Amino acid sequence: MSASPAPRAGRLAGKVAIVTGASRGIGAAIATLFAAEGARVVCAARTLNEGDHRLLAGSLAGTVAAIEAAGGTARAVAADVSSEASCQALVAAARTVFGPIDLLVNNAALTYYQPIAEMAPSRWVRAFAVDVHGPFMLSRLVLEDMIPRRSGAIVNISSGAAIGPGRGPYAETSVRGGTMYGAVKAALERFTQGLAQEVAQYGGITVAAVSPSRVVPTPGTVYHKLVAGMDDPRGEPPDYMARAALLLASEPASKVNGRVAYSQQILKEYGLIEAASGRGVDTPGSGYSQI
Repeated sequence: MSASPAPRAGRLAGKVAIVTGASRGIGAAIATLFAAEGARVVCAARTLNEGDHRLLAGSLAGTVAAIEAAGGTARAVAADVSSEASCQALVAAARTVFGPIDLLVNNAALTYYQPIAEMAPSRWVRAFAVDVHGPFMLSRLVLEDMIPRRSGAIVNISSGAAIGPGRGPYAETSVRGGTMYGAVKAALERFTQGLAQEVAQYGGITVAAVSPSRVVPTPGTVYHKLVAGMDDPRGEPPDYMARAALLLASEPASKVNGRVAYSQQILKEYGLIEAASGRGVDTPGSGYSQI
């Protein structure tokens, strides 16, 4: 393990974190806040440098540069979480640079907005590989560090898409083709609570999930036309998701293990914002958030 700077003061002082999908949007916001709170952060994604992604702005290099400019400590590791070998290499690199893993945020995600009748099976399989199999493989790897120390946190980033439309008849027939994304996020929430139950015997390990209460304007959500633009007033800032993830990663496991929450819901519950709206507040969340 190479030498690294002394930890900064903060809620995550001395902790080692891996944040996937950290090249832009929610992942970049989480990595930046975790570093500001004292964590040494390994930022992982497929887009290492600006321009590597042919459609979306943002890169690991940009996220790490912003963290370091603010006095934090971070490293970029290019990784494809759908690949077991790449997941193994990511965790190994994090251990080499910073040491055993304390925190994992499974934020990397892939979706295609197509009706099922039109979707190529390869796209369905690829989405599950990134959105479900990746979190499984990375969680399994970091638990090798967490279980012996009976300490750590895994935070999975879910979505309101997991809620689903309920049973028919359906008044709305102009659907956007979100069935696949809803399926992977529902699977992720079930995985979250199942793994939370499994690790409860170790006392100090948290496995939890959080979704935005409102759509977060990011390069991805703008591209998929879920929001009108980065300044869409109907959305919520990425900082809300970052603060909610920080809360789940730093509160005692006895309080949050197995929690499936929504950003504004949990931030208001803990007194971190005065007003809240959206999923989990004005409307019910997924079934997993209610048990």
